[in-house]
Amino acid sequence: MSNSPGRALRSSLVALILLLAAALLAAPGASARPQAAAPVPPATLTEVTGFGANPSNLQMYVYAPATVTAHPPVLVAVHWCGGSGPAMYSGTEYAQLADRYGFVVVYPSVTRSSKCFDVSSPQALRRGGGSDPVGVKSMIDWVSAAYAADTGRVFATGISSGAMMTNVLLGDYPDVFAAGSAFSGVPFGCFATTDGSEWNSACSGGTVIRTAREWGDLVRAAYPGYTGPRPRMQLWHGTEDDVLRYPNFGEEIKQWTDVRGVGQTPAATDTPASGWTRTRYGGTGDQAPVEAVSLQGVGHNLYAWGMAARVITFFGLDTSGPVPQPEPGGCRVSATTNAWNTGLTGSITLTNTGTTTVDGWRLAFALPSGQTITNGWGATYAPSAGAVTATNASYNGSLAPGASVTIGYQATHTGNSAAPGAFTLNGATCGTG
Repeated sequence: MSNSPGRALRSSLVALILLLAAALLAAPGASARPQAAAPVPPATLTEVTGFGANPSNLQMYVYAPATVTAHPPVLVAVHWCGGSGPAMYSGTEYAQLADRYGFVVVYPSVTRSSKCFDVSSPQALRRGGGSDPVGVKSMIDWVSAAYAADTGRVFATGISSGAMMTNVLLGDYPDVFAAGSAFSGVPFGCFATTDGSEWNSACSGGTVIRTAREWGDLVRAAYPGYTGPRPRMQLWHGTEDDVLRYPNFGEEIKQWTDVRGVGQTPAATDTPASGWTRTRYGGTGDQAPVEAVSLQGVGHNLYAWGMAARVITFFGLDTSGPVPQPEPGGCRVSATTNAWNTGLTGSITLTNTGTTTVDGWRLAFALPSGQTITNGWGATYAPSAGAVTATNASYNGSLAPGASVTIGYQATHTGNSAAPGAFTLNGATCGTG
């Protein structure tokens, strides 16, 4: 009988351990803990699926440079009506700037038939209401997890429909975005409709005129009760815009100066390029609360090579200096041109000087100003001017060590018939000569 208390205690402990084990096995989260997002392949535009809540079935594309900074900033680059994430990637130089400064770029892509972003439905115009903004927010959350991103340095930029979405994103999620840059857009809420239509003719025609306070109230109503800091905004518009008329530019200025609580009288006015008038509100530096650039005589399709660098400066993404780039040595490029009058042909020879085979190549290069590719061979070329990327054909995508491939193109020029330069192979800098 003297051992009975010990036996009873041991029996109780065994029973307790079995109960705890059973409880752990039955716990609902024990086997369903979400896995951390994995980074995408470097220097390659990659589609990501299953990134989170996505009520309007957007596609997500991500570009991460070969060298990503620690806790990188995130840039959301939003395409135009009829465009796509890959088109925004190839038609702008944000990926090349990411290569230089180490941030990560997200390219949302619309799947609805119009290929336009929803900037008009009641769901889109309130925080967490549904539609496209919710999907974009999920993309940001995915990248933040995959790269331990700096959530205080998230930015948005867009062209046309993407510019309108930039306005919407900053209105819906002022706690997510630090700044935005909108090329040929309209104010937040200007395109609002209640009949399911994606188009608001009064807004596009520039006839929706409100006070600064009324515009600001529309933004504040998207996230009732929010009292934190609001994003900075950069605005671009051409005076001859015949799609989203020029009065929308002034209405955007009224809206965002009110949202930021700064006066509508410019603190600084200058002309950074011929035909441009830049006004800054609430400050005079590169990161003023609101910056607006008016382009005299320019239509709706105003985005051009070089503007993205000004966006990056406004965001402050170039202030920490360029990240270290791979040293030349893995590839070598020679390029020549043969010109006549206003035309030329170009020939580019790419050599793999590395020690491993390259399976699939993208050769990026800077086409001199005034040149436009009209056709090519040995590769596909996009876009046709500015920062061009040549992608291998089906028959020449594999380059063994020491092997070369020659590609070519025909182009028009306006006087500068020089060969291209600044070559990178799959994100790595190439030597020349």
